[in-house]
Amino acid sequence: MSDEVKISLQEQEVAAGQELHGTVTINYAGRWDSVVINSQIENSSDVFSYSLLNGKKIKHPYARLSIFRHELKDKTVVEFVSSTNYVPASESSSVKFRVSLIQEHKEIFSDIAYTRVVKV
Repeated sequence: MSDEVKISLQEQEVAAGQELHGTVTINYAGRWDSVVINSQIENSSDVFSYSLLNGKKIKHPYARLSIFRHELKDKTVVEFVSSTNYVPASESSSVKFRVSLIQEHKEIFSDIAYTRVVKV
């Protein structure tokens, strides 16, 4: 496992409508064009929508958030807040968040973190 890019999630589980706080840390000193954060809810086509990026309000209702390097300037840490309206059919569903560093349309490094969406 590489430490060039890392993703961490504050909450171990969230319910529908609750905020999930995440952090991406970029340690890679080489060339890269963008960082992509992607979410996938097990057995579902529902997604997490992103509402905050580095303290600024955004409205990104898609599972995949792409951020160009020039937008980050010299920042190596990306903080985000996301949420979902998904209610699992059973007690909970697993959620995978994946971060990728992209250079010239190719993934060069990635990391994965997991959480759960729980039924209240």
